[in-house]
Amino acid sequence: MTYDVARVRGLFPSLGDGWIHLDPQVGMQIPDSVASTVSKAFRALVSAPGGVYPAALQSRAIIDAARGAVADLVGGQARGVVLGPSRGALLNTLAESMSPRVWLGSTVIVSRLDDEANLVPWIRAADRFGAKVSWAEVDIEDGALPPWQYRDLAGESTSVIAMTAASSTIGTVTDVRSVAEVARSVGAMLVVDATSAAPYMPLDLSELQADVLVVSAERWGGPQAAAMVFRDPDQLDRVRAASLSPRAVGPERLEVDGHQHAMLAGLVASIEHLAGLDEAATGTRRERIVTSMTSLSGYLQRLLTYLVNSLEQLNTVRVVGTSDPRVPTVSFTFSGVSADKVVRRLADNGICALADQPSRALDGIGAGDVGGAVTLGLGQYSTPYEVDQLVRCLGSLA
Repeated sequence: MTYDVARVRGLFPSLGDGWIHLDPQVGMQIPDSVASTVSKAFRALVSAPGGVYPAALQSRAIIDAARGAVADLVGGQARGVVLGPSRGALLNTLAESMSPRVWLGSTVIVSRLDDEANLVPWIRAADRFGAKVSWAEVDIEDGALPPWQYRDLAGESTSVIAMTAASSTIGTVTDVRSVAEVARSVGAMLVVDATSAAPYMPLDLSELQADVLVVSAERWGGPQAAAMVFRDPDQLDRVRAASLSPRAVGPERLEVDGHQHAMLAGLVASIEHLAGLDEAATGTRRERIVTSMTSLSGYLQRLLTYLVNSLEQLNTVRVVGTSDPRVPTVSFTFSGVSADKVVRRLADNGICALADQPSRALDGIGAGDVGGAVTLGLGQYSTPYEVDQLVRCLGSLA
């Protein structure tokens, strides 16, 4: 398996703007195939599904194609894929669709490593029904999320365990499988936000053993669209329907309103793009996805090692979190200079980076006490030259 980053860069017209894009947390650059698909679909997919005329049938076909594409991406079943505008909206719908009997006298376990999208819906639902919220803590030394603590936190009253597959700020990859064993032993539902993992590694829902997996397409170069996948599609029948349609069945029961079909067309195109990252990938779309994402992961892990080693050569930089494995996302503090000033200096030199991303993990580690943290992420198109430019700019600031 060979990852040709030069060929991949040619798939992204936006890279011609001359900037170095190290900010995938706010959206990966969009490949031309996805942008073209969305543009074409906006002109064609103007009818809602349900009719027997061609436009309505085409809209229904796009919805079915989107479910199938997401299922191939995560190793799930199409009939277990719920589509929506964002992960926050989907998770909020799931939390509200659970019976009040589930919440009364129960406990929900959340993690300080998670983004707010997988925290706020569960905290609000627990507050609404008087459930208890317990927190899984981050190891402040290396940024890991120790799985052993879930055995202490979980009990017979635990109804939901919500966790991330990977941190969007310090890159920590969590041990989902170990937590899944704990959730299964107490009869809790395990909800995993894989948004920060999906752009960088192949996902297998059966291997992770999560009950629900959430991904968001803009993080791998897709449009603003998200999906929530149930490992057991029959579980969809055991939650209250949130749809406005009384005829909704299966995943439609948790899809509140109609879809933006052009965005779903772009979602399919973005997953096809992932499947084609490695030209040597062959077989079914699922097989091509696994091959391509494995190839991408190997390339970016080598580049991540180079990035971290280069940053650690600067006496003024302290990388936050050293846990392994990790996705190619890094946060660091800069001695004597606030994160805002560092990011402005990088922008003056044509480099996109992020300052003070919302993160309870960074707050707990104490990044705010030293001027905040700069957060970077690598993309499918990142190169060693771009890392060198970043380090050169930081060195001049020192």
